[in-house]
Amino acid sequence: MKLFTGLILCSLVLGVHSRWFSFLGEAYEGAKDMWRAYSDMREANYKNSDKYFHARGNYDAAQRGPGGVWAAEVISDARENIQRFFGHGVEDSKADQFANEWGRSGKDPNYFRPAGLPDKY
Repeated sequence: MKLFTGLILCSLVLGVHSRWFSFLGEAYEGAKDMWRAYSDMREANYKNSDKYFHARGNYDAAQRGPGGVWAAEVISDARENIQRFFGHGVEDSKADQFANEWGRSGKDPNYFRPAGLPDKY
């Protein structure tokens, strides 16, 4: 009986432990997805494309799993709070957050894609 209880306890601990590592891995990969979208936005330097890149970064991160969703939300909120602190408009911030939530919810980021944006992005 003690052996059985010990095996159950160990399997529970190892199960929770592996899920934690999975979450951290998803968060790390999600953060990389967010950075990639930001880098692409800077490289593209295309007028009216920021909402698309917001949605795409959040979408890609969310596809990683709960850790990716968490990373996308933390990064998006921090970015918007910093921009508001430096005087960017509230309306623009609300529009960015709408695009962020759109992507995180799994909706197609191409909804925000501006006409003429090169296919590379």
